[in-house]
Amino acid sequence: MKVSVDGSRCQGHTLCAMIAPDSFELDDVDGHASPTSEVVPADQEDAVKEAVHSCPEQAIVVE
Repeated sequence: MKVSVDGSRCQGHTLCAMIAPDSFELDDVDGHASPTSEVVPADQEDAVKEAVHSCPEQAIVVE
């Protein structure tokens, strides 16, 4: 599974990093999220899927 964050949609709500802290990191300046790695380890897939559904801006994309 691959993950990305649409930077134009992300508003820095930080929910993804709270739900899947090993998969998302937050920018120190504006709080926008980015994946720590494009490829999600198998043991983190459930948390990333939950983060996708929790994102109010629907900025997280998984393949």
